[in-house]
Amino acid sequence: MSNVCHDVRMTTDVIAPARTRRAGFVGGGFMAAVHSRAARAARADLVGAASSSPSRAAAAAERLGLGAGYDSFEALLADPDIEVVHICTPNTTHAAFARAALQAGKHVICEKPLATTTADAEALADLAAERGLVAAVPFVYRFHPMAREARARVAAGETGRLLSVQGAYLQDWLATPRDDDWRVDTALGGPSRAFADIGSHLVDLVEFVAGERIVRLAASTRTVYAERADHAAIETEDLVALVVELSSGALGTLLVSQVAPGRKNALSIELAGTDASVRFEQERPDTLWIGRTEASSIVERDPARLAADAARLSLVPAGHPMGYQDAFNAFVADAYAAIDGARPEGLPTFADGLRAARVTEAVLRSAERRDWVEVAA
Repeated sequence: MSNVCHDVRMTTDVIAPARTRRAGFVGGGFMAAVHSRAARAARADLVGAASSSPSRAAAAAERLGLGAGYDSFEALLADPDIEVVHICTPNTTHAAFARAALQAGKHVICEKPLATTTADAEALADLAAERGLVAAVPFVYRFHPMAREARARVAAGETGRLLSVQGAYLQDWLATPRDDDWRVDTALGGPSRAFADIGSHLVDLVEFVAGERIVRLAASTRTVYAERADHAAIETEDLVALVVELSSGALGTLLVSQVAPGRKNALSIELAGTDASVRFEQERPDTLWIGRTEASSIVERDPARLAADAARLSLVPAGHPMGYQDAFNAFVADAYAAIDGARPEGLPTFADGLRAARVTEAVLRSAERRDWVEVAA
């Protein structure tokens, strides 16, 4: 297995960077911890962090094992040694931080949603392309080996002509009115919560595995708790139900909820074709269900028996579980490899962040109109 790629050929390996990347981090919460672990696994030099104050930046640097805390975001950008900036801050701040980082000539890995408006997301995607910089958004569920295996089987025609899709992303961390978080505040989280936060992952995975896009949808949203422990007059949605139509004419239903008791991170997709169905569940990431009229089967993650694009992400032998952090590590490794000039298959870029913004706006528009709406390409 080759560890380094110096050209721009498509790669089928998880690639270690050609040289050590020097990474800076904006924010110091849960996602910054996930990003920093992934950067460390990719052999990056974790230079330092910026946060809302110098003291919070110093605390984040200490907690995450980074080199230093910067007095400001501007100070981080001014450091010529930092090549790539990881943005792990509240949603409504993403666009401004990403824009400034790109303008400073830094590669960017920005948490989703990339922006809370389509206009901002489009401007960022254009700016990244104009500057020739790697700009990625962590739709990391693409990086589970068995999600790639599902995609490969659909692309190979094993399922036949696509007829229907069903999917769900269910969580319970906001299931009671006592549960609260900054994400429920429109000023920090943006106009959409459940869909922008986790529904975007669901749609990205459906479209990635299916190899086609949702062209129209009808959505209904509901805010179950308008008041929580520390917030009142909450406007963002707790759950969303969608009916979707894909470009082939296939129909589907998608359910997104952050108020589903007992469901911790239940992301699942099932695609049914004329010949077979395929189902992937993120909470059971080492298996894939294949359904046929005569018999159904479970495919285990075994690198020796997977499609090349799935096998290259399968880093440990069959029977040794892989999970979310492994998927995130693979995403960051591929993003860093892209900085080296490689073209890793399936790397989600700012163009995918723009796609998510367009779908999110279509969902909110449909829910407001109570009607079908077209989704911009």
